[in-house]
Amino acid sequence: MSLQCPRCHSRRVACFHQAMKAGAAIGTVGGAARGVSAALAGGKAGGAIGALAGPIGVPLGTLSGAILGGLAGGVGGCALGAQLGESLDRHVLANNLCLTCGHRFNLPS
Repeated sequence: MSLQCPRCHSRRVACFHQAMKAGAAIGTVGGAARGVSAALAGGKAGGAIGALAGPIGVPLGTLSGAILGGLAGGVGGCALGAQLGESLDRHVLANNLCLTCGHRFNLPS
């Protein structure tokens, strides 16, 4: 679907996605921190399972749990933050610019 300027009906429209980019970045950091926190809290389980592999397994189990938890949390937080930012860009912020007449507008609800 091509955007159209509500003032001059031109199809030369630029879209700025500042809120989506900021939301994705903030969500990634927050999700990764939450994922690492949850993984470290559950590090006992990783250490116990790693203990089956011997004495080196305990720190490796805990470390791998923290890394995987951080990655999973970061991906989830990024996706959620990007969706929230896209909704803000689309309906709240006037992030569409008509390149013909210079009118800034947001999409109708």
